[in-house]
Amino acid sequence: MSDSVETYPEIREAVAKLCARFPGSYWRALDRDMAYPGAFVDALTEAGWLSVLIPEDYGGAGLPLSAAAAVLEEMQRAGCNGGACHAQMYTMGTLLRHGSDEQKRRYLPEIAAGRLRLQAFGVTEPGSGTDTAALKTTARREGDHFIVNGQKIWTSRAEHSDLMLLLARTTPMAEGMKRTAGLSVLLVDMRAARGNGLTIRPIRTMMNHATTEVFFDNLRVPAENLIGEEGRGFRYILSGMNAERILIAAECVGDAKWFLDKAVGYARERVVFGRPIGQNQGVQFPLAKAYANMRAAELMVREAIRLYESGANPGAEANMAKMLAADAAFEAANACIQTHGGFGFAEEYDIERKFRETRLYQVAPISTNLILSYLAEHVLGLPRSY
Repeated sequence: MSDSVETYPEIREAVAKLCARFPGSYWRALDRDMAYPGAFVDALTEAGWLSVLIPEDYGGAGLPLSAAAAVLEEMQRAGCNGGACHAQMYTMGTLLRHGSDEQKRRYLPEIAAGRLRLQAFGVTEPGSGTDTAALKTTARREGDHFIVNGQKIWTSRAEHSDLMLLLARTTPMAEGMKRTAGLSVLLVDMRAARGNGLTIRPIRTMMNHATTEVFFDNLRVPAENLIGEEGRGFRYILSGMNAERILIAAECVGDAKWFLDKAVGYARERVVFGRPIGQNQGVQFPLAKAYANMRAAELMVREAIRLYESGANPGAEANMAKMLAADAAFEAANACIQTHGGFGFAEEYDIERKFRETRLYQVAPISTNLILSYLAEHVLGLPRSY
């Protein structure tokens, strides 16, 4: 395995060309109505960008994580929002790594072809938050079905997905049992489930993220939809989290580049007191600092990808990449608004929309504080804080 990470200039150029068909006016119209970018997702699907990680045997491109990162970074850099579809890239990994041959043959070609959407990921619950081991949703085996009861929250894209990866407790907690034991992953066919034990309730948020609450009331899921072994689901979900964090980090780097391009262009052209505002160090320095931090984050993303693709376990690097890139994007967003002054808050400039969208990644898919706790415990060797 090479020590360098492929940057995929051809992929980036092609993604940028596709994204040019979806300018700011497209996203602003969706934002006003909190509508899902169906046309954008369809275009990405048709071009094959959402199936780059699916092996060629199942109809995908069979490319490594670095290619998926290039797609998502370029998408964000073009001013688009990968939050509508990025989950398909990392959720399918659980099916690919831990699903049976029959499950992979049945679902992966359909996902690769765009006939099925695997966008929903049912893990977080209102009472447990990031403490995944404390989840309360249960899946009780009854003959050739599991009977699911419980509730999930922040299940994004549930209304626009055909399939959901669901983490539920299949073995009740008992004294002396490891907290993460007894959890299993089920693949739920939401088309059959809606109205038959599955209820989806949209949650309006500060950004257009198509997120929901999901309720399960004696939902019957065929036992053949169990992914891997019963009771080992927590491990399966964890194995996909490094990829998720690396891909989100790549998106944040793309966001930071978009904000910097926007701010630098404006600072060159905006004349106040007879000179371009970009000539003033008070404008220059925050942008230069944001650029330096973006570059540092970009290098950490590359390092995390390099380790991931070499077969190592880049837990620390994936977490640091996600944190540093989210911080860099938010710093660039603030500098961009400040550079534009009042215009930064005007809808037509797209900055306030992108500002709201990139703010999410301080919190999701894992909060900055939990990343710091992870690094303190697992890298620095300090006592566990929770």
